Amino acid sequence: MGMFEDVYEVVKKIPKGKVASYGQVARAAGYPRASRQVGWALHCNPQPGVIPCHRVVFADGRICDGFAFGGREVQKALLEDEGVQFAEDYKIDLKKFGWEI
Repeated sequence: MGMFEDVYEVVKKIPKGKVASYGQVARAAGYPRASRQVGWALHCNPQPGVIPCHRVVFADGRICDGFAFGGREVQKALLEDEGVQFAEDYKIDLKKFGWEI
């Protein structure tokens, strides 16, 4: 498998109602210094309904302004539908909703 496929396999494991950072996904996929590449892989997500890229956020809990599948309002709505609450407008409390890989 290539890097993108490794990333997709990790992201598929993030439970509903939880989020992980790009860096966490990079480390779990075996590419510890590739968080930006994780972002690109998710931007190119071939199966948005199957690979839950909306569950990946920045290390400080912020969601991406440029969420590839409808913008940050869509990403926020998808996460809220799963029970994720936002501490600020577009920032999640990772202590409460972060996935422990």
